Amino acid sequence: MFRRNRYKRYFISLCILLGIFGLLACQQVSSSSSSTPQARVESRPVDYGHNAPTSRDKFLWPFSSESIWNMPIGSDAQYKPARIKSAPRLRSDEEYFFELKGDDPRQPVYAPGSWKKRCKGKKKSMKISLPVPDDLIIPDAEKGKTPNNASAFLMPDGKTLVQLEPLARCEPGGPIYGWRYFPNVDIYTAGIGGAHFGSGLSSIGGSIREGELVDDAPIRHALKINLWGKKYLYYSKRIPGYRWPADRADKYAAKQYGGKNPELVQGALLAIPPDLSVSSLGLKTQPAKKLFHAFQDYGAYVVDDTDWNAHAIPLEHSVLKEFRRTYGYSFNTSEGPFFDDVIKLFTELSVVSNNTPESVGGGGTPRAPLAPPIRN
Repeated sequence: MFRRNRYKRYFISLCILLGIFGLLACQQVSSSSSSTPQARVESRPVDYGHNAPTSRDKFLWPFSSESIWNMPIGSDAQYKPARIKSAPRLRSDEEYFFELKGDDPRQPVYAPGSWKKRCKGKKKSMKISLPVPDDLIIPDAEKGKTPNNASAFLMPDGKTLVQLEPLARCEPGGPIYGWRYFPNVDIYTAGIGGAHFGSGLSSIGGSIREGELVDDAPIRHALKINLWGKKYLYYSKRIPGYRWPADRADKYAAKQYGGKNPELVQGALLAIPPDLSVSSLGLKTQPAKKLFHAFQDYGAYVVDDTDWNAHAIPLEHSVLKEFRRTYGYSFNTSEGPFFDDVIKLFTELSVVSNNTPESVGGGGTPRAPLAPPIRN
């Protein structure tokens, strides 16, 4: 009797233990089942096929489909940490774009008198004139405010881009000021070069255009960023501060670039690695989520030095008013959820080390479709 009761107790204990382990296993399966779909949704690429355009406006979305500005990151991309730290401020780098019609009076273009007094000094000709409206005004620099004002003018022939920096025009009907990028660029081509003179890269390629941060469609092109050269950009005799597709670094690079990462130079393509997601980074704001997908799927080229402790993103100047009107806060900021989100994006950027003329974006299968044909 005693033995049968002992076996019975052992059997009951065993059943209890098996029940506990079974319950835990079921809970684990249930937990995994509920979390996996969410992770899959967050990590999958943007659905670029949803309402995807079948053609594009060359002025709003320029250059060839294989241009560096339109080519997505590839599956063979090799990522090396950029090691960018947080900065106390986020800033825009405003750019100006004009589609000229030809019926406005032509005005001569002169070199700026100086970086701080652009509309003054000797009128050194840039050997070109532009048909612009008399009421077009781009203010001169002022104390504490010396914007790059990279610019691009699409000439009346519909294909030639004239690029200037820093753009200024201080009086109605007066001359235009800005150093000219030469040669001019055909908007139907790869469009690499331009008037971001810290790198020699395009004024208009990679710019965030009006509507792109506020509408429902994903940004479908590479971006541009500016970093503080003193802290981040690398220079040595072997690596003189730039790499392809940039064709230069700032003239002061040898003395003022102080970065320690040889991968991080003018022209470097930076991207967010594919193992990160909106949810894993805890992004809260809609515009930062749009920037995340653009950084991950297309990347961003380093094009200029901020020249102070700030991270900056070049964008069309009209974006700033549109952004504030839509979201109720400023793009240029030093605090708040949007600031926290974008600074987090910068710290997660890696250099695509195998971005070359033969493997734009790192090569392999593109993460997104190529840009559709340009409408003629």
